[in-house]
Amino acid sequence: MTISDQPQACDVAIIGGGAAGTLAAIGVLRAATAALRVVIVEPQLPLGRGVAYATRHPEHLLNVPAGKMSGFPDRPDDFLDYLVEQRAFPQLQRDALARTFVPRLHYAGYLRRRLQQAVDASPAQLDVRAGRVVALERHADGIVLQLDSGQPLLAGRVALCSGNALRPLPARGAGAVPAGKRVEAWDFDAVRGIPTNADVAIVGSGLSMADSVVSLAAAGHKGHVHILSRHALLPLPHAAGPAADYDPQPLLAMPLRQRLRMLRRHAAEAALRGIPWQSVMERIRPLGQALWQSLTPDDQRRFLRHVVRYWDVHRHRIAAPVHAQLMELRRQGRLHLHRGRLETVVAEGACVHLVALDPRRCPFQLDVQCVINATGVEMRAQAMRNPLLQQLLGSGIARPGPHGIGVDSSADGSLLDAEGVADARIRVVGSLRIGTLWESLAIPELRTQAAQVAQALLGELR
Repeated sequence: MTISDQPQACDVAIIGGGAAGTLAAIGVLRAATAALRVVIVEPQLPLGRGVAYATRHPEHLLNVPAGKMSGFPDRPDDFLDYLVEQRAFPQLQRDALARTFVPRLHYAGYLRRRLQQAVDASPAQLDVRAGRVVALERHADGIVLQLDSGQPLLAGRVALCSGNALRPLPARGAGAVPAGKRVEAWDFDAVRGIPTNADVAIVGSGLSMADSVVSLAAAGHKGHVHILSRHALLPLPHAAGPAADYDPQPLLAMPLRQRLRMLRRHAAEAALRGIPWQSVMERIRPLGQALWQSLTPDDQRRFLRHVVRYWDVHRHRIAAPVHAQLMELRRQGRLHLHRGRLETVVAEGACVHLVALDPRRCPFQLDVQCVINATGVEMRAQAMRNPLLQQLLGSGIARPGPHGIGVDSSADGSLLDAEGVADARIRVVGSLRIGTLWESLAIPELRTQAAQVAQALLGELR
């Protein structure tokens, strides 16, 4: 594997080198039977980190036990095998390690290790180009990618794996708050660098908030932490317990309201048998995409308007130790939860003033020394501030996905243009498919999509 700054033609170009792009590259390399040239274009090296796995801090744990984090559908224990090979946790037996929520920093190393092994065993060549794709043009003889360096790259096939983007802080005046007083939750080092005695407001109460709180705690933070969100719902923990055994298939034929009533009934019945509600949610995990796609467009809109935050806290759970840390900080009176819609943010002297409206639309103010933007993943492609996506949408090469979420793609991941015509030479992997699939961010979805796209891209080349 080489780092290349020279322009070249290639058989397969992979845009993005986070988890999705790295898994797609591994799939192509493993399936290749000829001397193909594969190029990954990624602005933030090393590969495999993206947003989720860029942290270097041990307090950030995976939200799924190690035994369920394999990057490959056909090798369900592969991540566990890697941890054992690396002797990352020599004090734990394999069965205990499989149930452990390990630090996320191990996952990027795992992906890079498997990528290097795929390179070593493949007849294909992998080049990694440090840069950003800012435009794409379709031609009869291939896809021309324009890089921010000004150098073009001609590719026979393209995998679009551009990853996640953070929502901007949703308030007037936020852009004028100086660096240091306004911190992005995904800037893990900056969060840790907040003065230990500073009072902090975190806007957003999801997974990024949890990362920020544990980072502050790990850095010895002693100030008060105020969490502000529209619903004031904290992430819920995983729980050990018996598996639920109900049949989830009938849910697919139900409208949204009936599904929710049925899930509540299953949870109540499970509780009577000593089965946690988390097991009820695990039972529908394999049906995540089918549940979304079987809803009518109207019910999808209702879900996005009324249900999505409640779904998120039950579906996207956190490790029990992280949840316990949040609860202990609340018990100590250092973590405060506020329900409201942020309106304005103003920096004045040493303070940052946040004004929000509560559910009755009455204003209230929080005065802190620093505000953290933890509003989560931006789902609207047009708002992602990604030059490539802006160009694709503006030129009609792509169109927004359902409800304006992500970009539209066919069932096999082919990019759909403004007229709804699929281009099989360009395949979409990961978060950009969220409007079509909904469940398209976690490793179980990424590994399946990456494997399928790798086979499809190679099949098109043969």
